[in-house]
Amino acid sequence: MSPTRPYSHWRRAGDFVVISGQLGVLPERATTTFVDGGAPEQLRQALANAKVVLAEGGAALADVVKATLFVLDMGDFAALNDVWLDTFSDPLPTRSAFAVAQLPYGALAEVELWAYAPES
Repeated sequence: MSPTRPYSHWRRAGDFVVISGQLGVLPERATTTFVDGGAPEQLRQALANAKVVLAEGGAALADVVKATLFVLDMGDFAALNDVWLDTFSDPLPTRSAFAVAQLPYGALAEVELWAYAPES
């Protein structure tokens, strides 16, 4: 979940639920207060926030087929992969990862997800 949003948190596009980039903020604060622990813990929290947003659209983390990961420092990449493997199981979603110069509010990681979740 993100602190501000001049956009939709999620949108359904046919059988897909697409969610906006999620940051490692504490949802109960609804602020830009990030979890402690650097990029890995921010990614862990961002994925927890993503789980909530996916559920709003009728999807789950197990439905994720495509992910985009944005990070400030590729030096964190191995630790971020560990968090990824703690969160997702086979078949793993496809993923692109980009090092960026800056993320909103000073975040260290951001994740965007696409889930395949046909409506019943």
